Amino acid sequence: MKAKISLRTFDFEVNFSKGNDISIPINFNGLQPNTYGVEGATSKPYQDGQFIGDTRKGGPCNFETYSFTPHCNGTHTECIGHITDERVSVLTSLNEEMIRATLVSITPRNTTEHYTPDLNKEDLVITKDDLELQLKDLNHDFLQGLIVRTLPNLENKKSRDYMKVAPAFFSIDAMKYIVSLGVDHLLVDTPSVDRLLDDGHLSAHNVFWETNVKEFNPNSQNKTITEMIFAPSSLEDGSYLLNLQIPAFVSDAAPSRPIIYKINEL
Repeated sequence: MKAKISLRTFDFEVNFSKGNDISIPINFNGLQPNTYGVEGATSKPYQDGQFIGDTRKGGPCNFETYSFTPHCNGTHTECIGHITDERVSVLTSLNEEMIRATLVSITPRNTTEHYTPDLNKEDLVITKDDLELQLKDLNHDFLQGLIVRTLPNLENKKSRDYMKVAPAFFSIDAMKYIVSLGVDHLLVDTPSVDRLLDDGHLSAHNVFWETNVKEFNPNSQNKTITEMIFAPSSLEDGSYLLNLQIPAFVSDAAPSRPIIYKINEL
């Protein structure tokens, strides 16, 4: 299905039958990425007395119990409730069906940009300078969402143990720049926008949601961060429409399935 859309003085066409899934599925009991060494996502047949929810074991149907940690076992979308005392649900925070988004590729590197706590010499960082460079020639009407793909873009991101391979994260300067652009939905292929072991500061999270010491900011209630995506190298940097799908979980985060649709200028 194709649609023609007008945005101010900009006309484009989208083929909604050709979406690109940039999620990492939660592969219960199979290969999956992992953060902080939490238990992997698992499933097992429900059993109660003589009933077992597995047709292979004589049950009448397949009826399973699932165990997983959204923040650590695959692609997930989180809201401000992830870092505030006030409980906020991602289900109420994400209320847009189509988001104008831009995909950019960044090579994380050592930097003198700021971070709290201080950067280590081995830290690889997504910097403001590199974001500015990659975004300067792109259409800023498509910055309601920002999708950051880190390079090299290896397939093992889909099953990487991030306690063995330290991931990149955003400098404070980069995150302030993202906020200044008016980005409401940030997506990245790392397990966190912050350094994994950051002494609990969550500095980049707090900059994005404009929060301070776990205080709720109602102005940021509808902003989201999606982590652990995988954008195949076949997708070009540029403008897309983003459909960010989540299940109806009343929680600060939920597994998610971002689908992006390439736009074609008319």
